[in-house]
Amino acid sequence: MNGQVYAIVRTGGKQYRVSVNDILRVETLPGTKGDEVVLTDVVLLSDGTGPKTGKDAASAQVTGRIMQQVRAKKVLVFKKRRRKNYRRRQGHRQDLTELKITAIQ
Repeated sequence: MNGQVYAIVRTGGKQYRVSVNDILRVETLPGTKGDEVVLTDVVLLSDGTGPKTGKDAASAQVTGRIMQQVRAKKVLVFKKRRRKNYRRRQGHRQDLTELKITAIQ
């Protein structure tokens, strides 16, 4: 054990390992720059004494501040059927929220 406090939170259908002062990009959350966001879906909590899961982690909260609302780089989706003259190109840009983790309670 290195004694570091961290948590694993679930948001936007994905799980993220976070510590205080981490900056992470998650699927869009409501709010504007400077707003506080509380993430209550904590899967695992490690407070230095060991990992806690289940009911022990469910009572925990992770607080963050919205740094900015951004968009990811464009991803191109290209479909093709050989010898059928079938080609489809589509682009997608995901909306993201950049969070700075301020506290883990």
